[in-house]
Amino acid sequence: MKTGLITSDTYQDHDTGPGHPEQIARVSVIVENFKKLNNKNILWKKPSIITDDIIKDTHDVSYIDLVKNSFPTKGFSSLDGDTIISPGSKKATFDAAGSIIAAIDGVQKKQFKNAFCSVRPPGHHCNQNKAAGFCILNNIAIGAKYLLKKYKYKKIAIVDIDVHHGNGTQDIFYDNENVLFISTHQYPFYPGTGSEQEKGKFNNICNIPLPAGTNSEEYLNAFEFALKKLKEFKPEFVLISAGFDTDARDPLASFKLETEDFYHITKRILETSKKSCNGKVVSILEGGYDLQALQDDTRRHVDALIEFD
Repeated sequence: MKTGLITSDTYQDHDTGPGHPEQIARVSVIVENFKKLNNKNILWKKPSIITDDIIKDTHDVSYIDLVKNSFPTKGFSSLDGDTIISPGSKKATFDAAGSIIAAIDGVQKKQFKNAFCSVRPPGHHCNQNKAAGFCILNNIAIGAKYLLKKYKYKKIAIVDIDVHHGNGTQDIFYDNENVLFISTHQYPFYPGTGSEQEKGKFNNICNIPLPAGTNSEEYLNAFEFALKKLKEFKPEFVLISAGFDTDARDPLASFKLETEDFYHITKRILETSKKSCNGKVVSILEGGYDLQALQDDTRRHVDALIEFD
């Protein structure tokens, strides 16, 4: 079976202004690279149209209304200091959330075995009622809530490999025994959360904070803790917050990972969860701000998804 690649042209209309690191080219270079590679094992798909009913399982209704009414008719506006929006941002925002719905439905209906969503804006810093760190809706959290509600799963794991802690996702699931949230991240660093002491009400939060300068060997050794937790939890479905800003080339952080590491990280997640979820894995783009690194790393990430059997 093929691997799904979910994307939409609307990401191009989410203009964050000159010099902003969360730029249009982040997704353009990924999509163009996959088109050029023309891998027959990839099935391209558009995002689903997402309804308020799905979003309100994750975000407060008042926040959804605020977001909908915040997009300017011209120029730029902001939802927080980092999160810039423009007129085209609205469609891109809801398509980004809709991509994870399309990916989950596609896996459930056996249209493809697993999927990667190449979309923007990212989501993992956004909590129930606040945009932050370039994130407007929490795409991965919306996906997890959708799996719990629509498909009646009882055990969803979210593995966040972004260099920044997924504080919004942690907030949303802090008291939810059905969701295991695992995060490897640079610490101390933005957004300031993610210590080992933050464990969740049901010991369902697993933070693995790592120092600036962490290299491949150090990271992969530490990642064994994440895999051990994943194996113990026995997830029925795995979601990956796929940040590629741990790459040594990334301008916003200080990890030293190499392209091949993303293949091994993805492969280990797939192998560890194979017995409990039979390869039901969906990942979605979070951070990553060096354009060449994004091309290289997403290719190897998707290679691991394609190869999984």
